[in-house]
Amino acid sequence: MTAYFGTLAADSHGTDDDRPPLVLLHGLTYDRRQWGPALDELAVLDPGRRIVSFDLPGHGESPSRATYPIDELAAILHDAVTEAGLDAPVVVGHSYGGVLATTYAATHHVRGVVNVDQPLLVGAFAALLRKAEPTLRGPGYPRVWEMLLSGMGIDGLPPAARELVRTATTPRQDLLLGYWAELLTEPAGELDERRAGELAAIHARGVAYHHVAGNDPEPAYRDWLESLLPGVTVTVLPGGGHFPHLAAPAAFAKILAA
Repeated sequence: MTAYFGTLAADSHGTDDDRPPLVLLHGLTYDRRQWGPALDELAVLDPGRRIVSFDLPGHGESPSRATYPIDELAAILHDAVTEAGLDAPVVVGHSYGGVLATTYAATHHVRGVVNVDQPLLVGAFAALLRKAEPTLRGPGYPRVWEMLLSGMGIDGLPPAARELVRTATTPRQDLLLGYWAELLTEPAGELDERRAGELAAIHARGVAYHHVAGNDPEPAYRDWLESLLPGVTVTVLPGGGHFPHLAAPAAFAKILAA
């Protein structure tokens, strides 16, 4: 049954013990169903672990908002994490959820971050969105989303995972414009500086950071990440493009269980 913590819909599994609880944050347009395959593996590898998978605002069964600035989303998440009684969780985020997990960890007490295939330097992506902005704001906006999906390596996923990606999603225009508002309006350099500051804060607080990717990160990006987070762990789970947690759920669950 759906639980609600703060304003966020969630699935809550397991019980509190000495293991750090896990908070799972899906990507833009998806919902908490995205974590099903990994949760099935975790039930075997790490039974009884306290895990809460949330629907982000405007997604799944969580209510929509007029705007979605990331600082406000982090505050909403903190209210939900607090109400759920999750003490110093490991925050796991896929895609946009990886950005939110990073922002959250920079200011709230967490034991670790697992960023699933979300680069934090936004220049190229922001430029792509701004070029497509007229279409994104018009009736043809689904073409922009389909263009992005075509580059996410979905065809390499197992059939059940491919079906999950293509059906457990709601690419509404208000979500795309709302969650991408900062990319469309703020200079990419300022956003990159903000992410760099968050990573520096995470490092200063001694929080473990694990980047899980579907392909090897670009060398320049990896150098940037390691310069801000000495000791960062980078793991590549090939074969799933932007969805490594769905391509290799057993290997991904081992990362979370560790």
